[in-house]
Amino acid sequence: MTTPSMEDYLEKIYELIKNKGYARVSDIAVELNLQPSSVTKMVQKLAEAGYINYERYRGLVLTPAGAALGESMKDRHAMLEQFLRLIGVPEETLRRDVEGIEHHVSPATFQALQDLTTFFQQSPAYQEAFQTHQAHERTKANN
Repeated sequence: MTTPSMEDYLEKIYELIKNKGYARVSDIAVELNLQPSSVTKMVQKLAEAGYINYERYRGLVLTPAGAALGESMKDRHAMLEQFLRLIGVPEETLRRDVEGIEHHVSPATFQALQDLTTFFQQSPAYQEAFQTHQAHERTKANN
């Protein structure tokens, strides 16, 4: 069983390995704005849970389970960003909301959001109609 914090680490480790080819404790600490000692503790927990292979003072490698979960979290994050953009959530709010939603949404709700995102992307007329409706409702609320 993973925690939201573990999922955030796995997502960041996955991204670092994809972008740089490796991930070190120092890289993770910089990316997550944390102290290296805190990152080391979590990396040890992830290794104990079987998500990474870690040797002190060396880089770390995702296990197949860790890579699958890291990729899943990155994909989930990206889809939630797309969805919130499609429904007009401002960028400054969007990032904070994605972080709050991504770890707490049920699989069924996530699938429904993903289906709706795909529907809007494949149906620009409906997306435009929704945005027009949204603008109209905001205008009414401001009057």
